[in-house]
Amino acid sequence: MKKILLVGSGAREHVIAETLKRSKEDVSIIAYGRSKNPGILKLATRYELGPVDKFEDLKKLAVEEKPDFAFIGPDNPIADGAADALLDLEIHSVAPLQTVARLESSKSFTRDLLAKYNIPGNPKFKVFFDEDNIREFIENDLGGEYVVKADGLMGGKGVKVSGEHLASIEEGVKYAADCLHKTGRVVIEEKFVGQEFSLMCFCDGENIAPMPAVQDHKRAFDGDKGPNTGGMGSYSDASHSLPFLKPGDIDAAIDITKQTTLALFEETGVLFKGIMYGGFIVTKNGVKLIEYNARFGDPEVMNVLPILKTDFVEICEAIIKGNLNKLKVEFENKATVCKYIVPEGYPENPVKGAKIEVGNVPEGVKMYYSSVDQKEGGIYMSSSRAVAFVGIADTIHEAEKSAAGALASISGPVFYRTDIGTDALIQQRIEMMKKIRS
Repeated sequence: MKKILLVGSGAREHVIAETLKRSKEDVSIIAYGRSKNPGILKLATRYELGPVDKFEDLKKLAVEEKPDFAFIGPDNPIADGAADALLDLEIHSVAPLQTVARLESSKSFTRDLLAKYNIPGNPKFKVFFDEDNIREFIENDLGGEYVVKADGLMGGKGVKVSGEHLASIEEGVKYAADCLHKTGRVVIEEKFVGQEFSLMCFCDGENIAPMPAVQDHKRAFDGDKGPNTGGMGSYSDASHSLPFLKPGDIDAAIDITKQTTLALFEETGVLFKGIMYGGFIVTKNGVKLIEYNARFGDPEVMNVLPILKTDFVEICEAIIKGNLNKLKVEFENKATVCKYIVPEGYPENPVKGAKIEVGNVPEGVKMYYSSVDQKEGGIYMSSSRAVAFVGIADTIHEAEKSAAGALASISGPVFYRTDIGTDALIQQRIEMMKKIRS
């Protein structure tokens, strides 16, 4: 039997647990998280509640259970050193140690790393430690087209873009000052124009194994309107590319991640073991890096793990042992569409603590619980995303219809985007990239 300690209680960890349990090995999952996820609860041998950003209870559980390895899902415990804390107990994790997890937790670290090692994909950028010359850099160096990034973990909501979130240079300077007061430094960089995509890779510190490309949808409302969220849904194609990408775009993203993996080790002497998730954008000047994350994306993980053909436990062990290059990592040639149900008012003024009812989910649709808590009276939402549905089919069109058909199975004060994965929205992306490339 393989005993695996799973840290986290969201939809990302629900699909991780499900995929681990599909292994040919007899898998026992010891779950640890802030709330009782109903999906993980059904899959776990033991489920303990506790803080994921303080490690005393986590270490106590690990000492009791002696897992073969741990899988740490969320960004905060990774950034805070959960893998380091478990390694003190000689328990290895599928998650990077704190020093290389800075790839996600520090935007300035990543930009400086790419610049130092001449890795392609960086924008024109500057890291500021005070407010001096911010306005001049935006006006003179970036021509008023800019991005402001808080230097730390902000739940996917710390990045603001001129013309989208910030209406003037004045607003940009003010937001940069706010970031400085919170984190002590801020990154100002060139604004890219193009289409974004996520390319996640299994990584053992020297070797990487790429997953299918996915496109996430951060904006809250249909038509890419409204505030940024943790992600309202996502889709992938049966080709493992995306309809608006060329083959060379995927190759360029893979190359940037390969070079970053090696640069991280050269810079720190520590191997990055876990999931290296690149947020990329294809522009008229090729593929550029928006940011790296040091874990699976949520919702993107729900597009890739359900179609993973290779034994997930074997992949995890190869990551830890450093022999990922000896394993053939394969995915089914299927399209997927993920749609999230969220509380009314999300993300700025969400309904909190409301009960939801789960009806009959159509056959062939995957359902994953996110920020919900199973209590004696039923399932209750937090203030964040609640339930995700994933349609899997031969085409994006069919997968979207499948996922859309499941949304009505949830009743309560909720809403969702209806346009993710639709033919019309994807065609808009294709037309945009045709125009940009021409």
